[in-house]
Amino acid sequence: MLKNANNPDELDKKETARLVIDLFHRSMIHHALWFAEVKHQMGMDRALEFLHAATKKSYDVQMHHLSKLLGFSMEDGIPGALLAMDDKALIDLRDRVAKNWLAGDGIWFQTIESAEGLNEAKRCNDSCWAQFSPFEAASIKKLLDLPENPGLQGLKKALAFRVYGFVNEQSFTDETPDSFVFQMNDCRVQSARKRKGLQDYPCKSAGLVEYSYFARAVDKRITTQCIGCPPDPHPDEWFCAWKFTLVE
Repeated sequence: MLKNANNPDELDKKETARLVIDLFHRSMIHHALWFAEVKHQMGMDRALEFLHAATKKSYDVQMHHLSKLLGFSMEDGIPGALLAMDDKALIDLRDRVAKNWLAGDGIWFQTIESAEGLNEAKRCNDSCWAQFSPFEAASIKKLLDLPENPGLQGLKKALAFRVYGFVNEQSFTDETPDSFVFQMNDCRVQSARKRKGLQDYPCKSAGLVEYSYFARAVDKRITTQCIGCPPDPHPDEWFCAWKFTLVE
């Protein structure tokens, strides 16, 4: 898109702005690749430990420089512009960021599916969840300051803070003192398919990875059982349901 430029100083304003966006993108990918390689070399547990440490230091350095350059304030590590937003606007931003995550996930799936077919897209999707679920669990535990093994109540809290928790409707039902059932009552992806007259997307293979890996990362004593997930038949009140049990 910058075909006529021999060096960055020859770019016009719009081209320079496009370059800045691309540099942000490169930084995010580089950050993710560092994590992936450390996980490959040292394992997931150590990689998550290093990820939290590196992210905190990197964020502080980058936001310090950007706030000085762009003239915005920082308060307890948070840009002042976010704190200045009214409550509804900030919640709207939260939900839009979550929806953008879901849109990006779908775009990746469709990109692979259109080029390589459904089976290849599902294979990549399931493998991606094997990486993302333990990362998201670790990130939420850090955010909420949960202990190492927070039990079923900790898992409930963590499930509520997943990205999916901001785009779908979900509920919890206590079954026994050592178990509860989680239901995805409205799934944004499946509901969209239903409105179009399409069958449920068969997401069980991904769900088995997604939920079991997430629960185990929150508390290694928790086991996961699928009650039902497409292509399984299910009642109108939920698309998928999962039972989590604490095994001492």
